Amino acid sequence: GTSRRIPQTIIIGVRKGGTRALLEMLDIHPNIVVAATEVHFFDWDENYVKGIDWYRSLMPFSYGNQITIEKTPGYFTAPQAPERIHDMNSSIKLLLILRDPTERVISDYTQVYYNRVESHKPVQLFEDIVIKNGALNTKYKAIQRSLYDVHMEKWLKHFNLDQIHIVDGNTLIKDPLPELQKVEKFLNLPSRIMSSNFYFNQTKGFYCIRSDGRERCLHESKGRPHPVVNNTVLEQLYSYFREHNAKFYRMVNHSFDWH
Repeated sequence: GTSRRIPQTIIIGVRKGGTRALLEMLDIHPNIVVAATEVHFFDWDENYVKGIDWYRSLMPFSYGNQITIEKTPGYFTAPQAPERIHDMNSSIKLLLILRDPTERVISDYTQVYYNRVESHKPVQLFEDIVIKNGALNTKYKAIQRSLYDVHMEKWLKHFNLDQIHIVDGNTLIKDPLPELQKVEKFLNLPSRIMSSNFYFNQTKGFYCIRSDGRERCLHESKGRPHPVVNNTVLEQLYSYFREHNAKFYRMVNHSFDWH
């Protein structure tokens, strides 16, 4: 009685916002099934040309009463993704998880830093990438990805605001349950995720998942220590994002506790 179905919900981003944590936590819910990998269907042209049947073939088997969810953090910042997703299903529900944009930039850098170290490639200090000739390097991709208002504007051309639920990534890590209950409500699902599904792992410094008699924590690549960033550079980032954040808050009728 199961079949592979096109997702009814997509986690569209943002990169280093907590998409993996959100997906794994939602996977606790009996009415949710999740795609195992990031599909990159709507943001990578070489995948998009393979067509919708190829996309469907990568989805998990599900029952009629279950919601299929895939997550690809690159969708949020990909200019072509909103229109492509809308063409597939104009009434789809989208999940967007965001965190403080400056923290997201540092986390983005941290991931690339460790990847380069593991591949024995040269690395640069955070400050040397973020500051060029004494000024903020606003062309740095990690900074561009944190301009939430710029990207959101493209999504709101194709979707109503009530189709996009924003999850607070900073809150999800500190206290997962309230954020997940809001998602259950947004997806019109019965409340099944409980506080007993989580326990705080002192060693890792974040919540791990307990479900079906099993315990699991996010991959060791998650929660890596961030570099200590020069205060002047931090202030420059906070200052740069302030106006963009204010614009984003107005756009979504909601403010966040960001710098």
